[in-house]
Formats: sequence, structure tokens, C-alpha cells
Amino acid sequence: QVQLVESGGGLVQAGGSLRLSCAPSGSIAGIVVMGWYRQAPGKQRELVAIVVNGGSTNYADSVKGRFTISRDNVKNTVYLQMNSLKPEDTAVYYCNVGTSWLGVYWGQGTQVTVSS
Repeated sequence: QVQLVESGGGLVQAGGSLRLSCAPSGSIAGIVVMGWYRQAPGKQRELVAIVVNGGSTNYADSVKGRFTISRDNVKNTVYLQMNSLKPEDTAVYYCNVGTSWLGVYWGQGTQVTVSS
């Protein structure tokens, strides 16, 4: 079974940057959207950013201007460049891939901790 493999999380000081990556362990057909969600302790999982086929993107208001999502269509890899990080960005970040007929895939999550 294909899995999403995430990397790039860690501990960073406020104002710093991190880059998350997510790639499938195998081939996934019919991808229509790739994105990132996050879940902070005691809170619901929320959308951070998505990129759809064709390149259109959408961001949560809280990250606009600081985070950038991008996608390598050849490798089916999605990236999240996070700049000007804030303590409130601390969360487990999950990669998400939506397909036309194979359903939705989730990564295992990667911890991002921003210290003040």
C-alpha cells in the first residue's frame, strides 16, 4: 500500500524557517490535489495550504504571506516552505493527497515546534 512520506519538521526559533516535503512511496494515479494540514494540541485539524492540478493554490488566512506551497509534478512531491514562523504555528503537520477515484491519502505527520 502506498504511503506518504513526510520530512523536514523540527524545532526552530520564532522568525525562523522550515521546509516540509512529502512524497508517496509508490505511484498514485489520478491525483487532483495535494496539500498540508496541521493539528495543534487540543485543537481540530485545519487546512494550511493546498495546490490543485493546474497550479492554483489556497492558504489559511493565518499563514498567507509566510508559507508557500509548491509541487513537483514529475515526482508527485509537495513542499511547504514556512517562513517567519510563530509559536502559534506549532503543530503536527500532515501531508494530504486527494485523488479522482482512489480516495484520500494522509501522511503520518511531522512535528513542527516554534519556540518564542
